[in-house]
Amino acid sequence: MSDPVLELSGLEKVYKRGEPGEVAVLRGAGVTVGPGEVVALVAPSGAGKSTLLHIAGLLDTPDTGEVKIAGDRMDGLSDRKRTRVRRQQVGFVYQFHHLLPEFSALENIVLPQLADGVSRSKADARAQDLLARVGLSGRVDHRPSALSGGEQQRVAFCRALANGPKLLLADEPTGNLDPGTSDVVFDALMELVRETGMGALIATHNLELAARMDRTVRLEEGRIV
Repeated sequence: MSDPVLELSGLEKVYKRGEPGEVAVLRGAGVTVGPGEVVALVAPSGAGKSTLLHIAGLLDTPDTGEVKIAGDRMDGLSDRKRTRVRRQQVGFVYQFHHLLPEFSALENIVLPQLADGVSRSKADARAQDLLARVGLSGRVDHRPSALSGGEQQRVAFCRALANGPKLLLADEPTGNLDPGTSDVVFDALMELVRETGMGALIATHNLELAARMDRTVRLEEGRIV
């Protein structure tokens, strides 16, 4: 049996915020995501879902607890090694696309590949293939300002998948879109995840979207319930 793509166990995270003192955001939270599995993470605002995703993606560290990606423990890694894991094994998608405005759709997907040492010709081919899969073959040379919100978010998905990650983390990826566009973008995301066999943990307030995923977990009072 393949190792889980993501294993989080016993995560605790406390922030110090002056008066009245410490705020415990995570209290022993844990979740597992398998290869090819899409898991919805549902939580009230301020419950700590963004913190959980940041820890899962090695953008933050827990006070206690363990993070494993593709079977490998992530604690104790140097900053350089954590950066390499993020670049090669983890893809991120946020509510706002955060595309680089001065670059085309194609270039936004090429750049992370170049940073990972891929040749320009191979990076171009990969970017064109990903854009074709989400129905944007005719928009490769358009800058973000010339794309609709749904198109921009589909480009953001492609950028997250550019380096062939094993794990996709998404924080309200359709939260800034109207319902019709949200469905189109979500369908494109699901198709890409299914085709690649990666695991995905997707935070959302949209219970209808959550119901279309393989499994739903809820974060309440710092724990997965």
